[in-house]
Amino acid sequence: MPEVNLIALLSGSYDYGLVGLSLLAVIVASAIALFVVRRAMASQKGGLRGGREREFYFQTMAEGLPEIIWTADPNGADDYFNRKCFDYTGLTLEQLRGTGWTVIVHPDDLAVCLAKWETALRTGDPYDVEYRLRARDGTFRWFLCRGKPIRNSGGEIVKWFGTCTDIENQKHNQQVLEDQILERTVQLADTNTRLQEEMLEKDFARSELDKQNERMLEDLKKRSERAAMLAKMGELLQSCINRDEVFAAALGYAPKIFPTVPGAMALLDASRNLTEVIGSWSDCHLPALVFEPAACWALRTGHPHLVLADDSTAPCSHAEGVKNTYLCTPILAQGETLGMVHFQATDETPKMDASELSFKTTFAGQVGLSIANIRLREALRTQSVRDPLSGLYNRRYLEETLEREVRRAARAAQSLGFLMIDLDHFKNFNDTYGHDAGDAVLRETALFLAKGIRAEDFVCRFGGEEFVVILPTADLESSRARGERLRLKMRELTIMYQGKSLGMVTISVGVAAFPEHGTSPKELMAAADAALYQAKRGGRDRVVVASAPVTDEAVISGASQSAASKSASWS
Repeated sequence: MPEVNLIALLSGSYDYGLVGLSLLAVIVASAIALFVVRRAMASQKGGLRGGREREFYFQTMAEGLPEIIWTADPNGADDYFNRKCFDYTGLTLEQLRGTGWTVIVHPDDLAVCLAKWETALRTGDPYDVEYRLRARDGTFRWFLCRGKPIRNSGGEIVKWFGTCTDIENQKHNQQVLEDQILERTVQLADTNTRLQEEMLEKDFARSELDKQNERMLEDLKKRSERAAMLAKMGELLQSCINRDEVFAAALGYAPKIFPTVPGAMALLDASRNLTEVIGSWSDCHLPALVFEPAACWALRTGHPHLVLADDSTAPCSHAEGVKNTYLCTPILAQGETLGMVHFQATDETPKMDASELSFKTTFAGQVGLSIANIRLREALRTQSVRDPLSGLYNRRYLEETLEREVRRAARAAQSLGFLMIDLDHFKNFNDTYGHDAGDAVLRETALFLAKGIRAEDFVCRFGGEEFVVILPTADLESSRARGERLRLKMRELTIMYQGKSLGMVTISVGVAAFPEHGTSPKELMAAADAALYQAKRGGRDRVVVASAPVTDEAVISGASQSAASKSASWS
């Protein structure tokens, strides 16, 4: 390979695989061998300039490889390592030179490593060994080390060239594969053992075995049907939007999945002090329909609790008087116990084998998983529309709601009020008391506004210290009066921070209404914002009604003016 092309190959941005790197190392080894021989010949002939050029080519290729590159003299003393080695080990050339590299070899691998290296030095054969090298952080990784003797024209070894390739992932995958093979082997051995036992049983009692096979096939068919029913229930539960739907669906499917097993479902109340049976199937008998959580071992431990017939070791007191075997399995959602499902054996099917227990715990698990999914959806929905600091609806929700309410008001030919509220001198709270105090003011203001509106109104945090209140069906005068009432009540609000009052907090309010000040959300917001701006310029702590509708052109120019002036005059 030409020297220039080889250097370009090493300097390029390629994604080589492990096999590709090993092949590349072999190619580079051959090229570097040629360089070393030429360099030796150049040294003998006094070709100092040519030797330096080849030394430069050698280092360029070595540094371009993603592997550790090393060279050693004919006696095996290492005299060169590329930058990859220093970066990985954290050691210097002086520390690694000669046999200093042995300190980074794992103690368990050192003897084998040295033995193979001594053999290679003695025989002149290529060197090939796997061992672990210590990184600069003290951890060890597996490497495949290869060494190749470089000979001159007379056949004498003039240099050793080698590579160290990181094979940690390959070793890990190999171990995983070996574990899987071992596991499969054990499984096959167990299967073979069972097959042999079955063959012996067939030899001694073929007719009985045929009957057992028939019963087994029937049982498998029933299990398959139940598994399909359980999967169908799971699909339905994933579409439920609240807890009541989940429990209703579960109670509806329970007698279909467990037609011969009576059962009941009980849930903890809001206080978590009582558990109430909300439904049962197949004439399940439970002495107590309401009981304390401590009366059920499954609720106590958070794990399924099986009580065998006539076993008095740890019975559940809520099932006192139940003579057959029964199982209580908890309903868990995100680690929280919501209730439990109770299953009873019957005289016809007195036992609950492992497969039965698995079906029952899976049934309760699907109920809990559905509740957890509902909670997750509710949490994600809340996070997407709620402001984390104030707990109010955020600007995204404001835009969606205002768009909807404007359309609704237009269809019903009704009014719609819109208040834009800003805290006066809010910057002073941050500068005087700190940002934590400012956050306290925002939270208390949000709570005050949420309590001061009607059930059908919406209050949102618009951004910073600005809030917005949407008043469905409210006309302009009612909206102005609502804003005035909020302004006056705000003056009476006492906000405490670290045991001290932050003083009186006032607000300025801009009022707009549909359709007087616009027929689109953009026009309403611009009109209210302009009115709020006038309230600020007029001295703050006041309510100002928008004077005229704001057109789309005025919205654009007003937005620029508002943004430029707020930071200067509203702080």
